[in-house]
Amino acid sequence: MVQDSLLDMNEEPALGALAGEVRRTELANGAWVEVRPGWMSGSAAVFGRLLDAVPWQAERRHMYDKVVDVPRLLCFYGEDQPLPDPMLTGALSALNAHYRAELGERFRTAGLCLYRDGRDSVAWHGDRFGRGRHQDTMVAILSLGAPRALALRPRGGGQSLRFELGGGDLLVMGGSCQRTWDHAIPKTSHATGPRISVQFRPRGVR
Repeated sequence: MVQDSLLDMNEEPALGALAGEVRRTELANGAWVEVRPGWMSGSAAVFGRLLDAVPWQAERRHMYDKVVDVPRLLCFYGEDQPLPDPMLTGALSALNAHYRAELGERFRTAGLCLYRDGRDSVAWHGDRFGRGRHQDTMVAILSLGAPRALALRPRGGGQSLRFELGGGDLLVMGGSCQRTWDHAIPKTSHATGPRISVQFRPRGVR
């Protein structure tokens, strides 16, 4: 694993094709998910640059009757803000070229999460703030750094699916996925390095 990471660090970052390469899985209730393994080659170099360049922020949120630390670091780039690395700008352009006709609009924002180790996580949720609560939409997630599992399950409970996302992998959730399914990055007791998740979204979806 270390040797593979060193080789990836020395590889010039590049994006592969999407057409003919993404694998779609149809889910219940009009939802779907697509995966493109290894979409970004040389992603370790991009991960290192983002780790240093992004102004990561720790947040605290109300949960029930107390305020707790959010178990990951965050940074959000709105549609008028330049992205922190040219490879992310290229990824945004490539996603728009491939998905805009089906989506009916462009991806415009990028939310970045830094999972420092296996204790960092995100609980079951859908991106239902804004239009994602009542409209079909898409959320594209580019994974950088150490592999982690992304889990999906029907909203309200049910059998879950797991996708192991490594450095450079792309996962896109579409159709009714944000309304009718939930997703999570579970904690893990296994030793794991840091991971950065880059979530590209259309306007008004969080």
